[in-house]
Order: sequence, then structure tokens, then C-alpha cells
Amino acid sequence: MIIIIVRIMSMRIIPRPHDIKRVESSGPWKLIYGRRKTGKSFLIKNFTKYDKFFFVNSDSTVLDEATLETYTWNSFFSIFKELLGSKRIVVDEFHRLPQEFQDFLHATGTKGKLTLITSTLWLANKLLNGNAPLVGLVSPVRISQIDEIDILEYMSKELNAKEALETAVYLREPYIIPQFNSGNIINFISNYLLENKFFLKNLIGEIFQEEEKSLTNIYDGILKAVADGKRTSTEISSYLFSRSLLEKDSPSIMPKYLETLVGMGILERRKVFNKKKFYYFHASPILDLHYYLEAKYSYVDVYTPIEFIKKVVNVKLPIHIEQFFRNLLSKHFGMQDEIIDTGSNELDIALLHFKKLSIIGEVKWTKKINTKEIRNIETNLNAFPDARHILIIPDKNVLERKLDGIEVYDSLSLYNELGINTDILP
Repeated sequence: MIIIIVRIMSMRIIPRPHDIKRVESSGPWKLIYGRRKTGKSFLIKNFTKYDKFFFVNSDSTVLDEATLETYTWNSFFSIFKELLGSKRIVVDEFHRLPQEFQDFLHATGTKGKLTLITSTLWLANKLLNGNAPLVGLVSPVRISQIDEIDILEYMSKELNAKEALETAVYLREPYIIPQFNSGNIINFISNYLLENKFFLKNLIGEIFQEEEKSLTNIYDGILKAVADGKRTSTEISSYLFSRSLLEKDSPSIMPKYLETLVGMGILERRKVFNKKKFYYFHASPILDLHYYLEAKYSYVDVYTPIEFIKKVVNVKLPIHIEQFFRNLLSKHFGMQDEIIDTGSNELDIALLHFKKLSIIGEVKWTKKINTKEIRNIETNLNAFPDARHILIIPDKNVLERKLDGIEVYDSLSLYNELGINTDILP
């Protein structure tokens, strides 16, 4: 009993004020959706008010999570009709119920408070388009990984500025949080990958199963290609062709696959500035690491030493930091996020205000930046004289000299820019 109490007391419950605000500001009937393991049910259970929480099992029976009673569809439907309008009701995985449920909601119209949760993105999109029964009745709220600023504010209570930033990059995935016990994030993530490689493999399978799609060799190959640094449709197509996953090297067939993966929340897509081209990235750094290790070393089936995995995480960390800041600063400044690629140079941050380049920057998450590298940074940023120039680094001591005409943010000054209280830092 003592062990159980200690476990509960030590469990992290990370507030998600950005998502909570979105949920609370939506209408009386809400549709909460997003891919599996993004914390949708946890968010609703712990941060919203409700009277009844029902979970629909895969066989369409329904569990009342307060009483632990299980109802048949007919019994649940009778109870639901009596409660609707007088109680605040949550129905999790509601898409498993017969079509009659949605038809009833359509016929009834908005009455009382109701929250519907689903992990099926294609169904959510279907329900919000055309003449679907719930169109106009529910307010859709998509839940993805934890918002960058929310996780950063939370981790800053436990770790110093640099450590909090690095940890926040990976703990945006809610399913990782229960296993995290402070300490070095490189060691933790490396051990997590080694011990949970089958879970991660199955997670993607479950996501595809929820979407009623097969995890084909082509999808699997695309995820490995992106993790291996292939950014464009053409590069991904060539990667698959070289591994005999495509009959011909043709980027024209890639868009439908990539669109599916973006729609499922597995990949992110960024437009290249002033070009009719898109770059693709893994939305989750954890899955990026998983698929990189699979692409290069088949680590799920072949034993991979922990020290080797650590080297991979160390190499990938600066790339994940860049992606984290792109998303974070885009939200912070309320600007569109694109990629600048001139052919000879690629800038990490490019934020546009009404299609006009407003902020450009580089992220250099390294231990030392010498004079030559500083000169290159200045040259690259000064090629865009009308934009605000920024450089993000872990600590100002990494610079060999000061930069001309460039705003430099280290971990601590970045917190001030974001409005995070630095007094709480350890």
C-alpha cells in the first residue's frame, strides 16, 4: 500500500492551459479528436467538468467509468437519452457505437453539454464535412502533442533553463511522461527507445488500425526515409525506389501517401519559401529516432547497444531542437512558419507576416561556435536585410565573439522573451 501511495504522489500531471482553453471556449457539444496517445482522455478527465464519463469498448459495449458497470448498446442508449440535457456527458471512442447514435444526436439537436472523443482522424474529418449528422452541432478541437510553451513552463520548475528546453522537446509526447524521472534526457530517451521499441512499433500500427488503413511497406518506407533526412517528395520517392518499395522512381505518386501521414498527425509539412515545394518532418521526435534507428540498423529486430543509441540521440537532438523552436516561435509571434532553402544554405527559422518575411534565424545547439561559423551565420542572415535576425544558442559562452546586427537568445533570455518566470528556475 505504501508503494502505491508513493507512486501516485510522484506521478506528473502536466497542465495543458493552451489546450484546456481551446476546449473550454468551444461550444456545448464538443468533438475532441487526434491520433492515439496524445492525452485526449486524460485531458478531459483531469481538467474539465463532467457528470458521466462513458468509454465505448471495441465490441460496442459501454463502460461507466464511475461505477465500472458495463452496458450493452441498447441499455447505454436508454440511459444516455435520459441523461442528455440534464447531465454533462463524455463519450470516449464514440465512433464505435452504431450509426443510430449519431442519427439520434442529429435529430435531437444541441441539448445540454456533451463531449465526444475519438482517435480516428479520418472519421473526425468525415463527420465535419458535407451532410454528416454532426455537422454544425459539435465544436471540433484537435489535440496533438503537448503545446511547446506548456511543457516548457512545467519543466522549468524542475530543471535549469537548458535542461528544461532539451527535456521539453521529447516530453511533448504524453505517453513518455510517466516513465520520466528527471536526470539526463539523453540517457533517458536512449533507454526509453531500447526498452520500448516494440511499443513504438505497435503504436504506429494502432494508429493505422484506427484509421482503417494498412501499414504497408510504402508507408513504413516513407517514415524511415523522412527520419533518414529525406525531406522532399522526390527524395522520398528515390529512397523507396532504391529499396525496391516502388516499381518506379516517381514522385508523382507520393503526395497521396504524404497527405495521409500529415492528416494522421504523424508527419509535419512545411512550405519552402518562394518555391512550390514542401519539406516533411516527423511530428514526434521520439518516432523520428525510432524510425532512424530502424532505417539504419533495424534496431527492433537486431540488438543495438545502449551506448550506440545514445550517440544517435546526441546527433539528432540539435535537429529536434530546431523543429521545436520553429513551432514554438511561430505560435509565439503568431506568424506562418516556412523553410528557407537557397540551394547553398538552409535557414532554421523563417516566419512570415501576411506572406512577408518578418523574422529569420538560426538555431545552433552546440558547445562551441568559432569565428568562422559566426561569420557564416552573419552572411546567411544578412542576405535577408529586411527581416529581423535572431540566433538561438544554449549559452552565450559558446560564442567565440559577438555577432553584428543579430539578436542572440540563450536559454535564459529566451525564457524572458516567451514570458516564462525565470525566478522559478532551479
